Amino acid sequence: MTVVQFRSQQPIADLTLPPGRMHNNLWVSSEPISDASLYLACVAAYPRTGRWPVLIPSDPRFEMSGEDWIDDRGWLPPAGHEVDTVDVAATLADWWEPPCCEGTCLQPYDATFPGVARRAPRRADPFAEAGNTGSILAARGDSRLGIVETPRPADIPAVLGWRGTLNQTDQVAAVSAVLRSWEDRFGAVLISLGFDELQLSVAAPPKTKARALVVAAEHRAFCLADFSWHRGTLREFATELMGKRLWSFLWD
Repeated sequence: MTVVQFRSQQPIADLTLPPGRMHNNLWVSSEPISDASLYLACVAAYPRTGRWPVLIPSDPRFEMSGEDWIDDRGWLPPAGHEVDTVDVAATLADWWEPPCCEGTCLQPYDATFPGVARRAPRRADPFAEAGNTGSILAARGDSRLGIVETPRPADIPAVLGWRGTLNQTDQVAAVSAVLRSWEDRFGAVLISLGFDELQLSVAAPPKTKARALVVAAEHRAFCLADFSWHRGTLREFATELMGKRLWSFLWD
């Protein structure tokens, strides 16, 4: 077991972490973890350390070839300093694709992005929710532990220069800006990051059909692939989001 040293040369509070290494701005454990309490401890330490734990799920596509996407696939230039400049509503409107299925799948919307949903009433602490959900995922034993020095969990894609959305966009600062907005409005906190996928723990998911429909439109703009694979209408997609405390996205 080792104490991790980051660029600032300060250890991560009093935590002792498993063997791992630095890759640019990302520290990652050498092996998957199964200790749920370790993830919870890292979350609890974040307000003091500024280092957020993110799970790195196993990926059979790379494991079969003996590769590790962290080392063997490229990264975009880090863009954490650009996140503040992004207009989230305008960005999602730019990413909104024209209607498919002769437009019927997007009713009541059309070629115009409907705008972003209002902030949801919040009853749960986002970090506590993230710690609980992340620890459940960690206990499965199929994810490595990543730790990133970041002002907010939402900023991690921009801080790292993550290229997971490259099939849709290379605007990594915009990706983090959307995550920030969801973090603010829904308590949606990044807990898992793969090569082309991410997962958010959600403390205040939409609970009404009307709000869920607008959030579903945001999801479609953010990750068109997820909606395309859904095989249903936007209304059906929205129904599945009601009360859902784990949001998953995949851009493959």
